[in-house]
Amino acid sequence: MLHNRLAGRGFEFDVERAIFVTVLHRIMVSGSDRACERWMEDYEIRGAEGLALHHLYRAMAWLGEELPDAEQAGATPFAPRCVKDQIEEELFARRRDLFSELSVVFMDTTSLCFHGRGGETLGRRGHSKDHRPDLNQMLLAVVIDADGRPLCTEMWPGNTADVAVLLPVIDRLRSRFAIGRVCVVADRGMISQATIEGLEARGLEYILGARERSDPLIREVVLADERPFTPLLIERANGAETELRIKEVSVAGRRYVVCRNEAEAERDRADRQAILAGLERQLKRGDKALIGNSAYRRYLRRLRDGDGKPGPAFEIDPGKAAEEAKYDGLFVLRTNARITPLQAVLRYRDLLAVEELFRRTKALLRTRPIYHSSDAAIRGHVFCSFLALLLQKELATLCAAKGVKIEWANLLRDLDRLQQATIEKDGKRIVTRTHAEGQVGRVFQAAGVALPPHFREHPG
Repeated sequence: MLHNRLAGRGFEFDVERAIFVTVLHRIMVSGSDRACERWMEDYEIRGAEGLALHHLYRAMAWLGEELPDAEQAGATPFAPRCVKDQIEEELFARRRDLFSELSVVFMDTTSLCFHGRGGETLGRRGHSKDHRPDLNQMLLAVVIDADGRPLCTEMWPGNTADVAVLLPVIDRLRSRFAIGRVCVVADRGMISQATIEGLEARGLEYILGARERSDPLIREVVLADERPFTPLLIERANGAETELRIKEVSVAGRRYVVCRNEAEAERDRADRQAILAGLERQLKRGDKALIGNSAYRRYLRRLRDGDGKPGPAFEIDPGKAAEEAKYDGLFVLRTNARITPLQAVLRYRDLLAVEELFRRTKALLRTRPIYHSSDAAIRGHVFCSFLALLLQKELATLCAAKGVKIEWANLLRDLDRLQQATIEKDGKRIVTRTHAEGQVGRVFQAAGVALPPHFREHPG
């Protein structure tokens, strides 16, 4: 696909190889393009000879290059259509026969900070999920299908609110991938009342996480409903079972699903007891350390001034602890989808699994730090991480089909030990490699790739 799109372009270096090296680096080590230039010197990567840092930068800029005005249909208010969008769409089209229906997609967002000012429009100050409010940033979303396969990336300026992006992204997804029926599954942070109204106006279904504590309707009406829960046992992927208690509540034409996970409820109770025990110890030492600790503060009440004698200014509020216990293992969904309450809960649990995947992905495929100063190069830089994620998912799928469960950290270490050396003797050159350790042999076999023999004669 890359070679086809590069036909007729006058690059004097192999752009596809530059992208390949960058994606391989993201899978194996991750980091900046500067680090990639140094890293690739230690590996035999066919076709990468002669590539330098400026080639990697130019390849990134091409991936993020804006398309002509005539091809901007479907652009969001936050970002134009680019070369990388065409590649995402062609990737999806090539594997579309694997889908009976693409009706459910999940999206999660994060922020990425810049070393420098960032791009022309992407670099902005905003709510930093990196906990670096001192740096300019951008927002990144990865859209994943119900099987956990990455579909596309979306990028916006760093001062864009999450609640503002969902509707434009959904509209764009329907246009780009010809999605018919759509069920939007999203968490609280992505949703506002205006977003819900926009989804309903478009005739779209949704399963949305609700705010149990801060929404008065849910706190005072939905959770006060006295109808009994229906107990259900759900089998997990590892063969264990999860006990759920579910009930449906309708209020003013709105449909809510209330669910209590008994295992999570027990964890919540244990965590609260540990916090209260620590709070008791801290109160005996003094009050000053309590004010800045949000975990402690929500269980405290201030004592009234008495006779002026010295003593603690705070004490544990049993009422607050009892109120918090009402939410142990509990979550509430709002939905208009034509599905059963259990189906709604399972779809929402899929979202939680995707969020966990996204957290692992951010740790494994770090795109930070970003040194680029143009929007195009930044988009290409992030897109290479998306391609790395896509390849990682495909490899995991192939391995799972062969009964091989990948431990990524161990696999990467074992791959790094796979080395080769060239021996010259009596006019002959022999290439030898080290033994494949750990999971390497099984992973190569699952991927359908043959390892080279331990000894082979070099043709040169």
